[in-house]
Amino acid sequence: MELRVAVHKSFGAFCLDTDFTIQGEEFGIFGPSGSGKSTLVGLMAGLMQPDRGSIVLDGTPLFDDRSGANIPPERRRIGIVFQHPNLFPHLDVRKNLLYGLRRCAPEHRRIDFDSLVHVLQLEHLLERGVNNLSGGEKQRVAIGRAVLSNPRLLLMDEPLSALDDSLRFQIITYLKSVCRAFCIPYLFISHSLLEMRLMADQVLSVADGRVAAQTTTEQLARSRMGSSPVGYINILRLGEMREREGLCAYQWDGGELLLSLGNRDTTNGLFELSSKDIILFKRHPEAVSARNLLECIVVSLFESGTKMGVELACANGRLIAEIVPDAARELGIEAGSVVYAAIKASAFRRLASTDTNALQADA
Repeated sequence: MELRVAVHKSFGAFCLDTDFTIQGEEFGIFGPSGSGKSTLVGLMAGLMQPDRGSIVLDGTPLFDDRSGANIPPERRRIGIVFQHPNLFPHLDVRKNLLYGLRRCAPEHRRIDFDSLVHVLQLEHLLERGVNNLSGGEKQRVAIGRAVLSNPRLLLMDEPLSALDDSLRFQIITYLKSVCRAFCIPYLFISHSLLEMRLMADQVLSVADGRVAAQTTTEQLARSRMGSSPVGYINILRLGEMREREGLCAYQWDGGELLLSLGNRDTTNGLFELSSKDIILFKRHPEAVSARNLLECIVVSLFESGTKMGVELACANGRLIAEIVPDAARELGIEAGSVVYAAIKASAFRRLASTDTNALQADA
């Protein structure tokens, strides 16, 4: 997918003025509320018209003020998943899904209804009224309806912000699975950097109606570490849990990790760990209260505001720790040196229980 957007749109005191080209299948638009993200969605989908400029998707002008091109929304073949599901309350799940399929011209129908229902695990809900669904189930139906319209581009405008944390990260599993299963490129729009890292590889960072940066989600996370109250969030996929010595022992690429016993109902899943919760030692400490002590090799160091990020290789796992530059100099921490990372068992926070075969996010 290649999308070129060079548009200007004014709303009173607010002005959106962007000029960018993106290529890829999993792209994100990141920024705070009021930065212009939803305005961009409306312009690309044809729900509003730019004051001037052009929007070109895979060589087809969707809008161009010079040539007069302005394809109507229903002919752009762009699907949208909004923050709220907006399902038809008088229709059951099956009929809500089929509404998306019927909006697609027969020559563009390539997604099989039963296959999509299987990927989204909606088989047992097809005859149910949508008013009898949970929030996560409603959002899965909304995703299915958008995908069954067979779009050449799917826009997801803050689709998870109305859900609680446990549902948010379960829905990410379905979003990634369905788009990859049916080869649908998407733009994921969010103000959550954690969601963005799970959903997209490349990202546009938007602020005050303009593109502030076009980068990778990993580089964006590193650049914001020093200014973020939570630091850099390490995203870990853990599996094969067993109870040991009053703690939960999980398998990880970097070795076994011990987590607090409150996680014993989670046999595997995604967990987050802040860079602020990793304490580094130059030598093996004689005693430490933290239940996890990992021997690591320093891969690289990077500056972020007033902090120094330390990228660590722990066997096949990777972590980012955070220290002040003076500490790096005093400890002699540099690329190639060996350090010990101490982490409390209580420092990990569960994001979601996952089926590791279904979740394909590059965390």
